[in-house]
Amino acid sequence: MSNPQRLKPQSNLPDLDHRARLVRGIHLFFFRFQLLNYRNCRVLSPISKFSTALLAVWKNETCVVEGSRHIPAPDGRNRVSHKSSGQPSNPVSRRNFLAVGGVSIATASLRDSFGGKRSQPHAVIQIIQNGGASHLDTLDPKPDAAREIRGPSRAISTEIPGVHFAESFPELARRANELVVLRSLHHDLAPIHETGLQLLRSGDHARRGQHPLDLGIALSQLLRPNGTTPLAVRISETDITPKTSVKQDDSPTPNNEATSSEPPVTLSLPTLKDIHQRGFAFEDSSSQNAARTKRAYGETHFGELLWTAARLVEAGVRYVEVHTFENLEGQLTWDAHGCRKTSPATVFTYRDELGPRFDRAVGGLIDDLKETGLWNQTLVVSAGEMGRTPRINETAGRDHWPHVFSGFLAGGGLKGGQVIGASDATGESIINDPIPLNHLPGLICNYFGIDESESLELPGFRTWSPPPMESSLTASC
Repeated sequence: MSNPQRLKPQSNLPDLDHRARLVRGIHLFFFRFQLLNYRNCRVLSPISKFSTALLAVWKNETCVVEGSRHIPAPDGRNRVSHKSSGQPSNPVSRRNFLAVGGVSIATASLRDSFGGKRSQPHAVIQIIQNGGASHLDTLDPKPDAAREIRGPSRAISTEIPGVHFAESFPELARRANELVVLRSLHHDLAPIHETGLQLLRSGDHARRGQHPLDLGIALSQLLRPNGTTPLAVRISETDITPKTSVKQDDSPTPNNEATSSEPPVTLSLPTLKDIHQRGFAFEDSSSQNAARTKRAYGETHFGELLWTAARLVEAGVRYVEVHTFENLEGQLTWDAHGCRKTSPATVFTYRDELGPRFDRAVGGLIDDLKETGLWNQTLVVSAGEMGRTPRINETAGRDHWPHVFSGFLAGGGLKGGQVIGASDATGESIINDPIPLNHLPGLICNYFGIDESESLELPGFRTWSPPPMESSLTASC
């Protein structure tokens, strides 16, 4: 494989200042995207509606965007009205972000939100909740909804006044002041596992003949190596590539189906087995201290994974991707359809098994990172590839629902005790601050200080550049 080449942005507009050049480039991109309309795949479709508004914001004009119409704002404020919310979002500020329709372009103040360049090494633990966790049975319960929507779980209070979690998450409820709860994640692709995982792991999705580059691979190329320490590691139940993410060419077709083919190039993050074979060592899991800390994680398989992630970070690994499950088929996972043979988990499984197991392990991770002095230098990002339907199906499960779901951020110098976004009374749609799923990898890139002008070109993959980042995420930092 040839060495990756970093691509430097070039400009053919010498007579324009940098702001005008940026605006012109954005406008041309939006126009071309409208013409392309690739196979009804709408992962970036909101931006095509708001290019005119974006230009107006840059020029200090005022506007309200409704659908694709550009309307002067009578109150003299810059604001964006989303169809899904029915409410205007916060005023758009040129100083902080050009944020229209969920697509944000950062200014220099974006990186300052994490405190600028850090003198100490920092890391990210990204928890992939494979299967797509139900927001109603985890971090966004609806206690006042009908039973077929709220499910069997009670809502419990958290340390954030007025905010409730499902009863299976008492540890996270007690640590809510350490969390940034995300209640408005969404994506517009087909409601299947592969596409959501691609957005979550790369910030992009596969198209025929072109494959997204995983974020961990990009970080391995862009971050400065530290001797023989691996920069990025993936861990899952058996430390092999999760079966739910190998179909990297799953892109939505007009009838909302997907086609698959293997990528032409095999490129994946190293696993625990890989780094052990290379001679990389970290704390022995059989040590007395390991046994003590493992108990705090709940002594479950997922607890073991998070304990291992903390040890990898302690040993100098910069990015650890943790998969809660490897194989969804026939297992008790977040993919709770209530189908006995294929997806047997139900809303009762969330309450009695999945929730408590996840809750205890994440609580142990938070305490562990604090005890080892890594809390402020380690960003924890947790989300699945989609959510679940608000209405429970006939087999006590919930089906796929990418329109709104939840996740959380923690550590890394973030201001905890916040909730970003909200869903409606039944958890069916977003009412404010929508966060596109592919913006979470953008947050991670920003945390590592990767400039938005950076690019990577690897054979067999589309040219990679840092994903965008929603302005509401910046406000949380």
